[in-house]
Amino acid sequence: MELILLTIGLLGIALAGITIKIWSKKDGKFAGTCASQSPFLNKEGEACGYCGKLPSEQDCKKDSVVEV
Repeated sequence: MELILLTIGLLGIALAGITIKIWSKKDGKFAGTCASQSPFLNKEGEACGYCGKLPSEQDCKKDSVVEV
């Protein structure tokens, strides 16, 4: 029973931390949200698979992407 309560408590703390992080960000935007732009994942310098942003560019192009 103690393990279940400890697990629920730790998950609650983690969820609260994530919630506070999202709530405290200006306009709910996070820098570098394109996971394919991580230098650990994208060693060849390819463009983002979702928005087409190159690693040398700062802003995500998701606002200019036209969904089909």
